[in-house]
Amino acid sequence: MRTQFPDLSRRRLISSAFALAAAAPGLALAADAYANSPWRKVAPDEWRKRLSPMSFAVMREEGTERPGTSPLLGEHRKGVFACLGCSLPLFKSDWKFESGTGWPSFFRSIPGALGTKTDTTLGMRRTEYHCAQCLSHQGHVFNDGPPPTGLRYCNNGVALKFVAA
Repeated sequence: MRTQFPDLSRRRLISSAFALAAAAPGLALAADAYANSPWRKVAPDEWRKRLSPMSFAVMREEGTERPGTSPLLGEHRKGVFACLGCSLPLFKSDWKFESGTGWPSFFRSIPGALGTKTDTTLGMRRTEYHCAQCLSHQGHVFNDGPPPTGLRYCNNGVALKFVAA
């Protein structure tokens, strides 16, 4: 279990980053959109009621599920993969590929559906991505994916739900 210090909470860091970036028009718009979002008002206790313990650990505390445990690894029907927290569509099923990593992987995301930040945990520099609507952690994106993008969005299955077409 991760210890979170009140002054260093993920939400406070994100809010501070938005405040510092207010001079940049694009980031200011994103901050305003989130500030007016009903998802901003969802308290941790409410998230705990809505999500399984593993989904909460991944989505709200930036944890990682064990590889190979997600039933979504074998999901190959037509549809979309959406954020489990708020149902925002993140990936189309046509963009899913078998990466061999043990997590659902995609080579493209739906435009505007994801936000990113630099993650330096585990002694390395990676790009973390989260749902642009409710800010739930989803996974990390790497530059070792297939054509045409060369990207691999490595997503925690417990942070997604599949919606068949």
